[in-house]
Amino acid sequence: MRFMLMIYADEKAGDAIPPAEMAGWMDKMFAYQAALEKAGAFVETVGLARSYEATTVHLENGEMKVHDGPYAETREQLGGVYIIEAADMAAAQHWAAQCPGALWGHIEVRPFSHYVPQ
Repeated sequence: MRFMLMIYADEKAGDAIPPAEMAGWMDKMFAYQAALEKAGAFVETVGLARSYEATTVHLENGEMKVHDGPYAETREQLGGVYIIEAADMAAAQHWAAQCPGALWGHIEVRPFSHYVPQ
């Protein structure tokens, strides 16, 4: 099964980390990816731009409305994702717990839908 591990953290706290310390955290993230790859669990990863660069789109009476920033106001923002292969939710949660992002934020684990368009 495929799962998405969504990394949520406080962007402002992350921006305050000195560059040398951030480099150390990034080394840990690269090591985490290497562990996923070695286990055959890694599919893809991507980091996201800061939330202030995001927009939210919806339709109102058939007209597109665009708003600045993410939809929800929260202390933590979605900063990146991993897509992994795991046997079940418990295995995916095990991988999420090993992600360095779980030390400073939260990892949402969500299975891919089983819906298949016809």
